[in-house]
Amino acid sequence: MFGSFERAVAGRYLRARKGERFVSVIAIFSLVGIALGVATLIIVMAVMNGFRSDLMGRILGLNGDLSLYSTSVTRSITDYDAIAGEVRKVPGVVSATPLLEGQVLLSVGNYSSGGVVHGMTKQGLMDLKEVSSSIIAGSLDNFQGDDAIAVGVTLADRSGLMIGSKITLVSPNGAATAFGTVPRVRAYTVVAIFDAGVNDYNAGYVFLPLPAAQVYFQQPRAVTQIQVMTTDAENVQPVTRAITETLADPRIRVIDWTKSNNAFFGAVQVEQNVMFLILTLIILVAAFNVISSLIMMVKDKTADIAVLRTLGATRGAIMRIFLMCGASVGVTGTVLGTVLGVVFCENIERIRQLLQKMTGTNLFNPEVYYLEHLPAKLVWGQVAEIIVMALGLSLLATLYPSWRAARTDPVEALRHG
Repeated sequence: MFGSFERAVAGRYLRARKGERFVSVIAIFSLVGIALGVATLIIVMAVMNGFRSDLMGRILGLNGDLSLYSTSVTRSITDYDAIAGEVRKVPGVVSATPLLEGQVLLSVGNYSSGGVVHGMTKQGLMDLKEVSSSIIAGSLDNFQGDDAIAVGVTLADRSGLMIGSKITLVSPNGAATAFGTVPRVRAYTVVAIFDAGVNDYNAGYVFLPLPAAQVYFQQPRAVTQIQVMTTDAENVQPVTRAITETLADPRIRVIDWTKSNNAFFGAVQVEQNVMFLILTLIILVAAFNVISSLIMMVKDKTADIAVLRTLGATRGAIMRIFLMCGASVGVTGTVLGTVLGVVFCENIERIRQLLQKMTGTNLFNPEVYYLEHLPAKLVWGQVAEIIVMALGLSLLATLYPSWRAARTDPVEALRHG
């Protein structure tokens, strides 16, 4: 497409000499603008992808990909073992864990806060990998009997809990007496402390053995839901339909994460799309800088263009010369921005740790951002889209100035030159 003559002239125009520095400086700023725009877009999209992926993994790892609930007045499932057995036979199901959930007040000495109790069997808690694989103190071997409880690391730090410490659960749904309802109060011994990686769960979720939870909440031989893990959380709808068809029980309602957490993950997706559009404006502004620098170059090289035309250069050759000048800026900026963005994403957690040490501030508070580290997940298809978009905008920005250069009348240019 570009001949040796055109490459030589374009290379000469890009290497500014004395008296031509201003145009060259504008071209450099255009290159830097494109590079920063591409790098910023890659970094932000990677962080948003990582945030969504980690958050989805954590939340679904703790709550299950889908859950089965009762439509009865009591909201309790009594034949949960049989139902869980049927669910486990459905293709795509990894585990089905009966679960008894209830809200309580967690009290340790002068510390108290609201919390959620999950009552499940020892095997069920072992299947909950986000918890069982993150035990930092104690052991799940002792998660049995009517006195054991597992708590999160944030709750333990705030209240001073250790293995063997006592924590009191207070439930408002107590026994009815002549003087009103008396709250149910029961103390349990901490046998394990976990770090699920999500601050809200570490601070407010505790686990009891299922028989102990049934006694505490006065729901003998009953659970409130059956938590199901699948092989592919992103494609959970077919499994949801298969479970519904297998059970064919109007008393059981099946709800997957796309319905229970749809608003939350939908908000994350909308934010990601908006950030992409906003940051694309950086590349667009840089592309306009390419237009301005090329227009100034064409204006500065009007006499040169006239001489080239009189020597036999065609309009197409002139247009290709300035197309190459603009394309060189766009391609170089895009390549530099891509390298910078990818390298930054691969080392983003190290960079965060370094900046925290230098500034002495917490740049990623887990109480605000849910997660305890700064995630970044590069989706190469998305990176390719950003590269194509940046190259496309850069090349489009060169068309008008190149066309104007090709339309230059050599006679008029030499007459007024």
